[in-house]
Amino acid sequence: MRITSKGQVTIPQWVRERHGLMPQTDVEFTERDGMVVLAPADVASKPDRADQLLGRLRGSAQKPLTTDEIMQLTRAYEDD
Repeated sequence: MRITSKGQVTIPQWVRERHGLMPQTDVEFTERDGMVVLAPADVASKPDRADQLLGRLRGSAQKPLTTDEIMQLTRAYEDD
C-alpha cells in the first residue's frame, strides 16, 4: 500500500468493516510507541450536525414572537 502524492491511502475494506469505519466517519490519528494509530474520533466531545445547524440559527429570528403568536402559527398548519 502506498501513500499518494496528496497524502491519501485506501483503508482496506476488511479493516473498515471490522472496525466500523463507514463513510463520513470522523477519525483521528495518534502516535503510540512510535506507530501511527487511526481510530474513530471521540464523537462525544463534538457537537452533532443538528447541534451545529441549530447553533447557526440561534438568535437569527428577525422579530420576537409571543407564545400566543407561535401557537397561532402552529394551529394555522393544522387547519390545512
